[in-house]
Amino acid sequence: MDRYAINERTISDAISGGGLLVVAQWEASEGQADNVAGILRRFLPEAQSEPGAKLFLIGRGRENPAQFLFYELFRDEAAFKAHQESEHFKSCIAGEALPLLARRERVQYALL
Repeated sequence: MDRYAINERTISDAISGGGLLVVAQWEASEGQADNVAGILRRFLPEAQSEPGAKLFLIGRGRENPAQFLFYELFRDEAAFKAHQESEHFKSCIAGEALPLLARRERVQYALL
């Protein structure tokens, strides 16, 4: 199994104890998809290393490479807040990536 967070674990380990699931969909502005992908490649290892991140995946559309899907599982609401307040989020996401987007949607879920 490929690594999906700082430690190698099973999916069962990641979802045990519940958590806050955040799913986000982005679409890069015209001509910005590769720039967004580069930013996300730098950002992802930092996000996966956060102590409150149980699972953190980012995918890029195969049919439309301007689309990105985020699948993030945090220990709790406080871990999600810490993620948004991290330096790597502020610099890479808020500072660099968001201005390059045409669309951004986020939905939070509780695990069943």
